[in-house]
Amino acid sequence: MHVKARFFAAHRERIGASSLDVELLEAASVGDLVERIAEQYPELRPLLGASRFAVNREYAPPATVLQNGDEVAFVPPVAGGSGS
Repeated sequence: MHVKARFFAAHRERIGASSLDVELLEAASVGDLVERIAEQYPELRPLLGASRFAVNREYAPPATVLQNGDEVAFVPPVAGGSGS
């Protein structure tokens, strides 16, 4: 099955691309995709624990099963706020 992984901000900077086309086994999950990307781009691994994921523009947990043609966005952790 074919999915498109999209990257923003810190994720994009670390891997040097805004998207990747990835082949996965049928019934693979978001978590399977994340692990595949982390294996290919170990420099991304430190960000993944605090990241969120969206499948076809809707936030989804790592257990979400993917379908052929899905688009998965890797949403990096957001820093900010004031520490008062």
